[in-house]
Amino acid sequence: MLSQQDIARYHETGYLVVPDVLDADLLGRARAALDKLVADSASVREHTDVYDLEPGHTPEAPKVRRIKFPDTHTPVFWELANYRPMVEILEQLLGPSGVRLQSSKINLKSPHYGSPVEWHQDWAFYPHTNDDMLAVGVMLDDAFLENGPLMVIPGSHKGPTWNHHSGGYFCGAMDPTRKEVDFESAIPLTGKAGSMSFHHVRTVHGSAQNVSDRPRRLLLYEFSAGDAFPLMGIKDWAKYNRNLVSGAVTNIPRIVPAPVRMPLPPAPFQGSIYENQTSLENKYFARKEPAKV
Repeated sequence: MLSQQDIARYHETGYLVVPDVLDADLLGRARAALDKLVADSASVREHTDVYDLEPGHTPEAPKVRRIKFPDTHTPVFWELANYRPMVEILEQLLGPSGVRLQSSKINLKSPHYGSPVEWHQDWAFYPHTNDDMLAVGVMLDDAFLENGPLMVIPGSHKGPTWNHHSGGYFCGAMDPTRKEVDFESAIPLTGKAGSMSFHHVRTVHGSAQNVSDRPRRLLLYEFSAGDAFPLMGIKDWAKYNRNLVSGAVTNIPRIVPAPVRMPLPPAPFQGSIYENQTSLENKYFARKEPAKV
């Protein structure tokens, strides 16, 4: 459970890192399941509903940059989405209406590789009737400055919803040449494996390439308050309510004014944020290809 000082710090800065949330058994089982998923990617040559592949992926040398929606196809990740110590923290940060899982993914950064993620706000992808929403980063490896940890701009959740379009289409990233926020003020969210980061849905964040000799695997869950309803609509009411990990089902959204830009027209490159961001003209994080051996 968080202290009142922790909660106040989250609301002031837009982020929080809590060490040692995940127990050793669940961490071990999550890592083992991820290892198997990566090994199984040797059978695919293109992006699928499960895999988003790194450039250079081959069956002989699998390179995966994202596992999509792991809670829907790998039981341990659904178990972890309902992990009570994490849910108790979410209840403190999101309020009394309950906690709903929106989506999940695992972003992987291989040693001396690992695609960066350009600066963005999650809110730009899925605006709701209120912004009591956040992302949890479950650190499956130690996260440190050199292996491309998540980085956030403190206090940016209190500002506008910035333009995430390029050439008139949604691209899921901010153009750094517009200098809308002070990117140099970014704070890396580091910690030991089993720690968790929490960042507000409007907090500007991104991550650089992994330049270390150690992997960085981050399991990400997006959660909302139980009474935050997506402005883009609900496709499956039953599934939407199955994802309520705390609280009671309601059909009464809480509507609170918040700055919104709709992610429309859709990104020309679909499949994941990595594909969305390919149409961003100006990149902040320079990608360096690994040295050939």
